[in-house]
Amino acid sequence: MDYKENISAMRPKARSKFRIYIGKKYYTYRRYFDWYFGPKKYARTRDENLLPKIYFSHKTPTLRKLKDVDMWYQYNKIINLNIAAKRLNNIIIKPGETFSYWRLIGKPDKSKGYVEGMALFYGSYKAEIGGGLCQLSNLIYWMTLHTPLTVIERYRHSYDVFPDSNRTQPFGSGATCVYNYRDLQIYNGTNETYQLHLKVTGEELSGEWRTEIEPYFKYKVYEKEHSITHEYWGGYMRHNVICRKCYDVNGSQIDDEYITENHALMMYQPFLGEGIG
Repeated sequence: MDYKENISAMRPKARSKFRIYIGKKYYTYRRYFDWYFGPKKYARTRDENLLPKIYFSHKTPTLRKLKDVDMWYQYNKIINLNIAAKRLNNIIIKPGETFSYWRLIGKPDKSKGYVEGMALFYGSYKAEIGGGLCQLSNLIYWMTLHTPLTVIERYRHSYDVFPDSNRTQPFGSGATCVYNYRDLQIYNGTNETYQLHLKVTGEELSGEWRTEIEPYFKYKVYEKEHSITHEYWGGYMRHNVICRKCYDVNGSQIDDEYITENHALMMYQPFLGEGIG
């Protein structure tokens, strides 16, 4: 894969506080306009009765011991995940509807019970109200890649902040989220209804995409062309391509499709050990 034409754009740029503020305002109000005046039909229906079939399920640990990161970030993250998951839990996506992560959750603020958690910020991290919700968008994105639903909007992480630690999914298989302009949107272009079911415990965040009929495809998501490059401006970049293979009910492969590519600035020296306590 040829990354050369993208390198200049990937080089970190210093942004003034004013530039960041104006940029956020512009994209925030552009998103509001899309939500309320755009042509998409957004999913809004919730049903406490679960659809009978599980198309795909996954779970991730809520507590990870990261090097030089206080554990209170993790405990507060669980509080935030509980609040946000309740806004999304059991939402129904009918054929032709679009799931919008932020439209359903709303703005995370203190009045709704959100507390400070860890939020990635220009290659580092900071305390922010509602911090930690990327774990929820990551989970939903990963599960969606194992269904016939279509991801129509997703943003990759621009920075690779922490070294891998017991990674079970390919690098770059998550979806970053920033209220409200970095959204995760999923379109149901099938003839079946889907339902998102979520649960948060003290140790795990778990989720399911459920449907009315027996799953008719199975998917295997994988990475290829993984590389680390040392750039002319001194930093290291990490790259890969995410693809998935599709199998029918008999186990025969019927497709092998490109999903996305990732390019992230590494905020640690490559080829280190675990790096996480």
